[in-house]
Amino acid sequence: MVQRKSVLSGSGLPGKLADCSERNAEKCELYLVEGDSAGGTAKQGRDRSYQAILPLRGKILNVEKAMEHKIYENEEIRNIFTAMGVTIGTPEDPKALNLTKLRYHKLIIMTDADVDGSHIATLILTFVFRYMKELVTQGYVYIAQPPLYLVKKGKEQEYAYNEDQRKALVTKLGGGKDDSVNIQRYKGLGEMNADQLWETTMDPARRTLKQVTIDNLTAVDETFSMLMGDDVPPRRAFIEENATYARIDI
Repeated sequence: MVQRKSVLSGSGLPGKLADCSERNAEKCELYLVEGDSAGGTAKQGRDRSYQAILPLRGKILNVEKAMEHKIYENEEIRNIFTAMGVTIGTPEDPKALNLTKLRYHKLIIMTDADVDGSHIATLILTFVFRYMKELVTQGYVYIAQPPLYLVKKGKEQEYAYNEDQRKALVTKLGGGKDDSVNIQRYKGLGEMNADQLWETTMDPARRTLKQVTIDNLTAVDETFSMLMGDDVPPRRAFIEENATYARIDI
């Protein structure tokens, strides 16, 4: 029998965590960033007073398929628990998430704007839903929206966060002709420098965050089980039915 409270008890914060100086959790944000490279850029570009950065090493464990003891032994998952300051077990419920020492009121998932980044974000969301659901229900979980394109003409430049915005900027800056402007497609967060990452994705005055919410608990539970679990036929049927809505990088 795994003693989850002892498994999650540690001797300090994760070594990779670049913490913020603010101690009021209501003002603090923790970014979960894909990879050390993007993590380094985020550390340089952040506001150190209230933004903390925790780089994650590649794809985290798929908790939907893993044994419980493997989940609590996983380094990346332990680091998220420890950085957030949460543990398992309250006086009322030994299985409940204990938020009494919560260190951040914004948990922001920031991954590359490509298929791999979406997969990593889905793995993190699966873990959060299964083991830190209270963070979602209390409105603490967000997904960052990095730009897909930088559109430039001469000294003018603007960012596009989707294909429609890219087309609008080509029309605005280049008269509708792609060859009259320079279009940079961002494949990863690491392709932006610290200033660009700050102004597009981390600056509260300009960034776009999507708050993660749960409208139907049963439906969300079934969706995670179907998409991330071991049962292949329902997942294949779902993908076939929804393939036309997918955003695919080629």
